[in-house]
Amino acid sequence: MGEQRVADERSGDEGAAVGRLRAATSEGLRRPVLPTTAGAGADVGFSVRETVIGRVLLADGPGGALVASTFVPDDAALERALRRLAAGVSPRVVEAPGRTARAADELEEYLAGQRRAFDVPVDLALATPFQRAVLGRLAAVGYGRRTTYGALARDLGRASASRAVGAALGANPVCVVLPCHRVVAGSGALTGYAGGLDAKRRLLELEGAAPDAG
Repeated sequence: MGEQRVADERSGDEGAAVGRLRAATSEGLRRPVLPTTAGAGADVGFSVRETVIGRVLLADGPGGALVASTFVPDDAALERALRRLAAGVSPRVVEAPGRTARAADELEEYLAGQRRAFDVPVDLALATPFQRAVLGRLAAVGYGRRTTYGALARDLGRASASRAVGAALGANPVCVVLPCHRVVAGSGALTGYAGGLDAKRRLLELEGAAPDAG
């Protein structure tokens, strides 16, 4: 009888353990989190930061350069961003705050008005060749300035491609660091920003952006 009771108790413990495992699984698997001093073995390390303009995912690639600075307002957007990283950079994606600490510090300084340019290296691994060409033109639009989709299209030698330019900027994988918020409609209206028009307005107000030729 004693042996049977022990067996029943053991069975009950195992059943409870299975129940806890099923409950945890039903809530979704947690992404692995690496300490700030680790992560060197992962191809993509990311962190999610709460900022005054919204929730932002930062990620660096195998070479240590920033591959993403992306608005992720909810968990669905976060999962889409992580899938994009896995498909476009490497399937080995881990949460590693230490690897994005430099970018996070620079972003915080910029949003506090203490920085006008980013020094963190950028890798446009997630951009198409056309997107890279468009984003490359943003360097000429300095802090406190703004330009238009039409002006960028003309600068690329494709005067009729303002819509394509807008789409390329809308897919910018490194928002804020590559300042697509400085591009507005020909009328001066604020249109099409991944972080939402309120975020775009706040960024331009932070910079005191004035109209550029365009």
